[in-house]
Amino acid sequence: MNIISYNLNGIRSAINKGLFDWIGQNNFDIIGVQEIKAESEQVDMAQMTQMGYTHQFWHSATSKKGYSGVAIFSRIAPDFVEVGMKNHTFDREGRVIRADFGDWTLVNCYFPSGTSGDERQGVKMEFLAAIYDWVQELKKTRPNIVLQGDYNIAHKPIDLHDPKGNAKVSGFLPDERAWLDKWYDPAQGGFIDSFRLINPDLQKYSWWSMRSATARSSNKGWRIDYQAVTEPLKERVRAANLLNDAVHADHCPCFLTLDA
Repeated sequence: MNIISYNLNGIRSAINKGLFDWIGQNNFDIIGVQEIKAESEQVDMAQMTQMGYTHQFWHSATSKKGYSGVAIFSRIAPDFVEVGMKNHTFDREGRVIRADFGDWTLVNCYFPSGTSGDERQGVKMEFLAAIYDWVQELKKTRPNIVLQGDYNIAHKPIDLHDPKGNAKVSGFLPDERAWLDKWYDPAQGGFIDSFRLINPDLQKYSWWSMRSATARSSNKGWRIDYQAVTEPLKERVRAANLLNDAVHADHCPCFLTLDA
């Protein structure tokens, strides 16, 4: 089963840049997207339906139009879908959508960014605590989980082009990185970074700042998008990579092949 995670920075913008044509040239079973910045009725999804993605689930932000939002497009019918994580603050921002497929669960997430200042950094840290507790509870009944999306955190120095220069920048702060340490600790969070599982030493990025016109062409990026799997799914990971050639947004897609 081929699964994609892709922050689109606006689904309508990505469509205008050839997103649907690119999807049609590939063989993906399930596509999870983040930062859609739209509601379902604002987007013509007929081409996706024609390509077999007949199961489409949206979680758009209600707190602010044209902001945040996640969606799942699947060729396979899920057994169960849940929008949000029963947290009013974050559910209003369209951050989480869950879909169960047989014995495993996909959680598609868009973590808050803290780059706009201390207030949003505080919100980000609150979200990290909330998603951690929510998924630990979910694991009690659904132990096989893929939690994918834009985490807005680079974990290790290998995961960004200038770790020293960004040591005090949101996205690479010590408390954020410590949260990922906990997330990937077998005795605590219990998740595995599927990209690092397959590519332990590969320096590759998933996001490039639009503040610099040459960031992407010079590959000055960050790896802040993940497809994390719980320990029981480790042996079922067949491939994991970042598709740097896809240029529909300031992020590129994460790709995971899972023995389903």
